[in-house]
Amino acid sequence: MNKMLKKYYLILFLLLSSTSFGQLIKFGEAKGLFMSVGTGPRIPVGVFGENRNIGIGADVDFSYTDNKFLPVFIYAKFGYQHYPGKQALYKKSDYSSFSSNVIVIQPGVRLYLPPLFNQDFILLPVVEGGLSWAYVMDQHQFKIDTGIKNYDNDSNYLGFQIGAGFSMFLMDVMGYYNIMYEHQFLSFDLRVRIPIFVKV
Repeated sequence: MNKMLKKYYLILFLLLSSTSFGQLIKFGEAKGLFMSVGTGPRIPVGVFGENRNIGIGADVDFSYTDNKFLPVFIYAKFGYQHYPGKQALYKKSDYSSFSSNVIVIQPGVRLYLPPLFNQDFILLPVVEGGLSWAYVMDQHQFKIDTGIKNYDNDSNYLGFQIGAGFSMFLMDVMGYYNIMYEHQFLSFDLRVRIPIFVKV
């Protein structure tokens, strides 16, 4: 990365911190922890989408960077998702209700690419990727006249996720493809980011 681009990202980092500093910055001295909150639709794919409708999800993201490795951020996301069952499932089976609740933990790395615009506002392409761990809780309820007992079942899945989108740094629009065995889904998020700790 050339010096001009590194300087740009350092300035962006300091602007995000909403703090002005009158001293020279040395590499390794500037570091920050940021939090973002995102929400949007979750679209089940493949086997996971056979009996589940489009769901909704929300997550909290904590990211860290140091000006030694800007524009790379390390992050960890903690999310919750809910998927209702498809109406077609109820018509062709003994189900009266089916739904899935999912807790997701996703550590990874985010890379901010050179800006597309930096005149009136800053617009940065973003790519990210990392691991995914999901705890899936399926709730099975059956029609009363069937005599089938309702039950819940839990399962764990490990996989990975990749994402891309655009950032104005305080607000992101992102799309992700989440790949886990028999539990693949697309997710789209509108994210708002705030600094929670900055040291220079």
